[in-house]
Amino acid sequence: MCHHDRHDTHGGHHGDGTDTQAERDAMTVEIGFALFTGALSAGAVFALLALPAFLGMVPAGARTGVYAVAGTVAAVAFLVRVVRVLSRFDRRRSAADEPGPRA
Repeated sequence: MCHHDRHDTHGGHHGDGTDTQAERDAMTVEIGFALFTGALSAGAVFALLALPAFLGMVPAGARTGVYAVAGTVAAVAFLVRVVRVLSRFDRRRSAADEPGPRA
């Protein structure tokens, strides 16, 4: 972190190193929220897809495949959730920086 970032009075223009402390804090909270909800989504997807294998409804030889597919789909669900949350945050931030009437 550069020493001039601590005393920002420029109103926060993200991308040029002049974000205010409140903006940096909001970004940190949003990243934490994205990761937490992404992990919840991934866990729910994995549990739902792997449930038949957990309950013994899948032949023993196919369980590894079911777990692999469930893990892959869960990883995709995690990434989709994180990207959606952070891109929505970025759009809100960009809209707040634009002059003019807000809808």
